[in-house]
Amino acid sequence: MKKIILSLSILVTLFSACKKEDETHHTSDIDLNRSGYITIEFDNKVGSLGLVLDSPFYTNSFNQSYSISKFDYFISNIVFVNSDGSSYTVPQDSSYFLIKENVASSREISLRIPEGNYTAVKFMVGIDSLRNTKPATERTGVLDVGGAAAGMYWTWNSGYIFLKMEGSFDDPTDSILTGTDYIFHIGGFGGYSSPTLNNIKTVSLAFGAENAQVREEHGTDGPMVHLYVDAGKLVDGATKVDYKLNTVVMFSPYSVNIANNYAGMFTVDHVHNHEH
Repeated sequence: MKKIILSLSILVTLFSACKKEDETHHTSDIDLNRSGYITIEFDNKVGSLGLVLDSPFYTNSFNQSYSISKFDYFISNIVFVNSDGSSYTVPQDSSYFLIKENVASSREISLRIPEGNYTAVKFMVGIDSLRNTKPATERTGVLDVGGAAAGMYWTWNSGYIFLKMEGSFDDPTDSILTGTDYIFHIGGFGGYSSPTLNNIKTVSLAFGAENAQVREEHGTDGPMVHLYVDAGKLVDGATKVDYKLNTVVMFSPYSVNIANNYAGMFTVDHVHNHEH
């Protein structure tokens, strides 16, 4: 019995030593003068179901079945939080992304950031007021309203549409509403010359037990942060949205409810680090 206890003690000691050595290794090999890649994957879903465009599988709190034919949204102003409490802000010109469910490549974004053990990410859903009001020549790439951002900008309101969700719904209490189209176009950056709606939302997500270990030596094969994005939260978040009463929501006071809902649609599923 004493031998068994002694053996267990040795194993525990060895395990603790290995763990400390591993933790030390992960910290000591960081060089802030070097940088590596990190990827964020936006996995769009509806509750526990995968998001399939034009699929009539989804139901809200009012027992209204609905489909989603379009699900597009802007992510911007990304900040990564390090294990030492410091943070790295991605340069703003490189920090705008348009996630589109019908464009698979848009749902993964890769960024080059300083080496570190990152514990969280923060970002905006929408486009900040400064960029909304810049000259068109300074709004390029995914912000080009004549190109990648076509259809995601209100020319009449001079501002970006932060999120679009479109589809159709059936109301069980009204057969006339079978297959009725709905449109949610949510924007509003606070106004240029006078105050208006502000539906910009900031999301902060902790990675949990597994830090994202960014190292230059891993090249493009850096950590991947897998996010679940629940489109169902737009109608089943803090506010339960009745499609029958809110068939078209654009630049109106009610849009604030949907914006508050989409602020809660992001969760971290897991972080996958480079395998040594």
